[in-house]
Amino acid sequence: MPFKRKSRGRSKGGKGSGATVQCASCGQVVPRDKAKKSTRRISFVDAQLAKELRQKGTYIASSFDTKYYCVSCAVHRGIVKVRAEKDRHMRTRRY
Repeated sequence: MPFKRKSRGRSKGGKGSGATVQCASCGQVVPRDKAKKSTRRISFVDAQLAKELRQKGTYIASSFDTKYYCVSCAVHRGIVKVRAEKDRHMRTRRY
């Protein structure tokens, strides 16, 4: 069967079978190197209070929330954009 991309949509190279992750939106099990990763910083303090505390010189801790999405959910949520056919051949990352 012919394939659409040289990498078949993955970045594993010759590493064999890679680890899998579960999509945060639909629950589909996706190879980790194919899934789209979304990382956000989460603060435990609301924004208005954090602004006042920072003015007083307080250090406010925050944590990172990492979620993995399958390709279809990443497109649906706007994490990855659909590109035109000739733009798909460019290897530069566009955000």
